[in-house]
Amino acid sequence: MKSYRDLIVWQKSMNWVTLVYKISEVFPESEKFGLVSQIKRSSVSVPSNIAEGYGRNYKKDYAKFLQIARGSQYECQTQIEIAVNLSFIKREQIQEASDLSIEIEKMLNSLVNKLLE
Repeated sequence: MKSYRDLIVWQKSMNWVTLVYKISEVFPESEKFGLVSQIKRSSVSVPSNIAEGYGRNYKKDYAKFLQIARGSQYECQTQIEIAVNLSFIKREQIQEASDLSIEIEKMLNSLVNKLLE
């Protein structure tokens, strides 16, 4: 593997960020500096931490950054769920992102476990 860009989990997380940004476009203007900002920040943190961890010299450091990425993903999932509860978006609108998020979550778990063996 030449780069973090070759990691499928990174590629999928980049696609997930794009979906999250599109989902948040329909939120009320009053949430621009609230929930929208939080959702965007936490979603961007996922591929960013995957990339940063990849650049570390030690497996334990890499695993730590992957765990941070996973935490950011959980944070974003929660924020999107809040948006659904507040009726900013409908559950059907997030299905593709939710499915992809679960896939990424499983990939992160697997990679962390592999690194810590």
